[in-house]
Amino acid sequence: MLPGLSGTDSEAADRVGTLLHTPGRLGVAFSGGVDSCVPLALAVRALGADRAVAVLGVSPSLAVDERTAALGAAAKIGARVVEVATHEGDPPTYRANGLDRCFHRKDELFARIFAEVVRAHDLTAVAYGEGKTPDQVGAIAVELRERGRAVALFTRAGPEHARAVLAELPDARHESAARLLVWPPEPPAPEGGLVVVLAAGTSELPVAREAEPIARYPGRRCELAVGVGVAGLHRVIGMLDLLRSARVVVVAAGMDGALPSVVAGLVAAPVVAVPTSIGYGAAFGGLAPLLSMLNACSPGVAVVNIDNGFGAGHLAAQIAAPPTPAAGAPSWGSDGRE
Repeated sequence: MLPGLSGTDSEAADRVGTLLHTPGRLGVAFSGGVDSCVPLALAVRALGADRAVAVLGVSPSLAVDERTAALGAAAKIGARVVEVATHEGDPPTYRANGLDRCFHRKDELFARIFAEVVRAHDLTAVAYGEGKTPDQVGAIAVELRERGRAVALFTRAGPEHARAVLAELPDARHESAARLLVWPPEPPAPEGGLVVVLAAGTSELPVAREAEPIARYPGRRCELAVGVGVAGLHRVIGMLDLLRSARVVVVAAGMDGALPSVVAGLVAAPVVAVPTSIGYGAAFGGLAPLLSMLNACSPGVAVVNIDNGFGAGHLAAQIAAPPTPAAGAPSWGSDGRE
């Protein structure tokens, strides 16, 4: 824990803890230094010692006293340590100490650590494609295929990312419009309540198609409906029986962003609102519907970021979870995001 915290320091730590408080385990990259001890201690404080894991990379270049010091620091914090063998000295190009050795090993090294943590703790892996090269995403796919245990999800995956993943996981489910790949292609047996995902119009469908499998793969029943915007309010009224049978409703809407407030006024279930970047100039790329949703008159509306289908589906899966998590059902709570 963090001894000696009081006043604003304690309040700040509690705020960080609120951000970390998700189902599953949290892996913290750990070296034993101050910059990794602090987030690890905050994670232990927020989640408990059984849910915060220190991930320590071990290689021939790691001095014995450095490893001993790191293990000692983790013990004082009260966290379990997972030691991941990086094998960075294996290739001749690395041992030759070439100028490009760090870059040469980077893709393989981060992919191995990514997959090792997933394997050791039976986590679900989520790889965010934007900012990663196709080779990096492909390396993650290779590691996860060889481990053969994790459910893997690749978000914001462009065409080159998709080709790299499908080359290694050819049976992965590919939602090209949503820039999403999921492997294995079939979700687990459903448990918990129903998640209904609404797309106000066809333009919102890519965001809705990202949210739907994110909610489905932790083991939730899902229904997707398209074309139920406020411009055709009779269509919303016509599906009230479905909406009122849901444990939670995800609503993706652009333009004026009014649909979540309308739906929340008709159902008792919580509504997860997703503003989209659809709309003319004054929509400001989704800012207008975001502000509209944040100012919803109807109670029970939670708002995620613009076009954030992943966040909406994740929250909906948590809300609709059964009282006791089903054994083996994956959760996006402890993901492999970097």
